[in-house]
Amino acid sequence: MNIKSKILLALLATSSAAFAQTAPAAPEVTYNVGVFSEYRYRGIGQTKGDPALQGGIDYANANGFYLGAWASTIKWIKDAALESGNATAKQAKGPVELDVYGGYKFEAGGLAYDVGYLRYAYLDNTYKNASSANVNANTDEVYGAATFGPITLKYSQAISNLFGYSNSKGSNYLDLSATFDLGNGYSLVPHAGRQSIKNANSIYGYSDFSLTLNKDLGDGLTASLAAIKTTGSDKLFKDLSSTGYNAAKDVVVVGVKYAF
Repeated sequence: MNIKSKILLALLATSSAAFAQTAPAAPEVTYNVGVFSEYRYRGIGQTKGDPALQGGIDYANANGFYLGAWASTIKWIKDAALESGNATAKQAKGPVELDVYGGYKFEAGGLAYDVGYLRYAYLDNTYKNASSANVNANTDEVYGAATFGPITLKYSQAISNLFGYSNSKGSNYLDLSATFDLGNGYSLVPHAGRQSIKNANSIYGYSDFSLTLNKDLGDGLTASLAAIKTTGSDKLFKDLSSTGYNAAKDVVVVGVKYAF
């Protein structure tokens, strides 16, 4: 994803890097697969409003270390706007996002902590071909999170360029969320986040907000309904799309995920 179109996935699909949780009593491997009406990440649309197929695998050790991989179909790279007046600009490709991550979870002083590294790989992407302002979309981040009761505060910082935007190393995302158990298999997850873009924050920086209702259907199935809003400029995001799609518009996302 890119600044222009990545930061949005969303709380519905809470994908890649996991939030702080207690380590399992013994090593375990889990799998998940899901279908969502749209893929949003940090509030920004990743599939141009179309459904997404997603899935992942996670390994968690009793000592607190974990590793995982997660993938999703995407369309934001192919939809990237071509640079006006650039005769060599070409429509970009990159239909799949693969996230690989690892970290360590522990508890201290009544808080649960999670620190780790996350690599967003956009397989065979040619995002840099669309504009001279673009670079390869692959992105590396480090993150740290602290959880107290139902509330989690997480900070992520890019140690590479962020989602294909040149000269953006050092960009960061601050995420505040909570998970409330409503009983009968329902949970409510409010979220607020702020994406800051190094060297271009006044143009591309924005906030996103969401409220997600989850329902445990049993046997590993979970259904989700998320309302998502961002402060991203409608004009800016339309200009970043070759088709004029506004990836920052308000939306409701529904999905079903199976974990086993």
